[in-house]
Amino acid sequence: TEQAVAVAGGIIGGILLFVLLGITAYLLWKKFCRLFSYEKLINPVKTTNANAIFQDQANSEIHLRSTSRSRGVPFIIPPTLQGRDWIHLTNEEQVQEDRDPYMTSQSGPRSSFHSLAGAYVVGTINPDLYKFPEDKSETDFPDGNIGRLWFSIEYEQESERLLVSLIKVRKLQPPADSCSPFVKIYLLPDERSYLQSKTKRKTLNPQFDENFVFQVSSKMLLQRTLKFLVYHVDKQKKHHLLGQVIFPLKNEALTEDNKLVIWRDLEKENLEPPSEHGDIQFSLSYNDYLGRLTVVVLRARGLKLQEESPAAGVYVKVSLMNHNKFIKSKKTAALLGTPNPVYNETFSFKADQTELDTASLSLSVIQSNKGEKTLLLGRVVVGPFMYTRGKELEHWNEMISKPKELVKRWHALCHST
Repeated sequence: TEQAVAVAGGIIGGILLFVLLGITAYLLWKKFCRLFSYEKLINPVKTTNANAIFQDQANSEIHLRSTSRSRGVPFIIPPTLQGRDWIHLTNEEQVQEDRDPYMTSQSGPRSSFHSLAGAYVVGTINPDLYKFPEDKSETDFPDGNIGRLWFSIEYEQESERLLVSLIKVRKLQPPADSCSPFVKIYLLPDERSYLQSKTKRKTLNPQFDENFVFQVSSKMLLQRTLKFLVYHVDKQKKHHLLGQVIFPLKNEALTEDNKLVIWRDLEKENLEPPSEHGDIQFSLSYNDYLGRLTVVVLRARGLKLQEESPAAGVYVKVSLMNHNKFIKSKKTAALLGTPNPVYNETFSFKADQTELDTASLSLSVIQSNKGEKTLLLGRVVVGPFMYTRGKELEHWNEMISKPKELVKRWHALCHST
């Protein structure tokens, strides 16, 4: 009896355990199936008006701005996509490219990289980026201008030839109504020989386009100076000088591959005969802000050289004095064998504005020879009333009255101190 009861209890316990295991397995399987199952979402809105969508989004954006800031980031339609039509095509939506009402119309060329919704259109050309700087050499003429001359120079090293092209002259100021100009070209210091252009009839703006050749060695090239004289021929065949251009070659890098095109304004020639010891031309300028005195030594003429030979060099020594006390001096390069040297060299000196009443400048023209012998050819002093009179005093006072402006004058050389 006890055995029968034990067997029945074991059978019942086994059945209960089996049922519990089955229920547990069923629940686990059902939960597992739910994890890997999905439900197809159906969009209840089949076709809507794009303008209505944009209006709702705009309203929602305003609402979000008026309320407190939420943790989520609202979706905003970009301006480049607003106001466009949406076309429903089968299973996709595509934006139709219409005119963007938020893009303003542009007149003229577009930029090389045009920004559109964060992208750049490559390949467009902006003509403004490729314009050459405007040439104002034929339009900007200063007051008192008597004409402007264009020419080009080139040097052939092997044949030792200087090629000069006379291009044109503009805005001549002749003494009469009509003008028939021509040009004489010198290679200084040789003033006995020259080359001459053709005469252009009845024009104030002659176009020459003529080429000239000077034979000069490479060693002497930088010692030479080009001189252009522009003349007018009247009805009686008389020649009237209209102006001149002086162009030193020492500061130019002349090569066969480097053809320089240059323009210069015409200057009036000093028709006064040279003084006993010669004359010197220079410019003065004073910058009151920087306290700087600038001297530009331009040229000299009519110098009385003691030995007219290529070995004789002539230079200008510029000295700054204060109360007859030497402060500083500078000198130009020595030019060989010419009584009419052209320098075009600039020197600067520090001078306080309070010192201008006691300071002075001395310019001495000196000839040097091989044996280190020097000879004073002439001297001129410019400064305040304490030291100078006449033209030298006028030049100094004009420099002070016109700050930062170059004042140019001729001065006679003398031997007196």
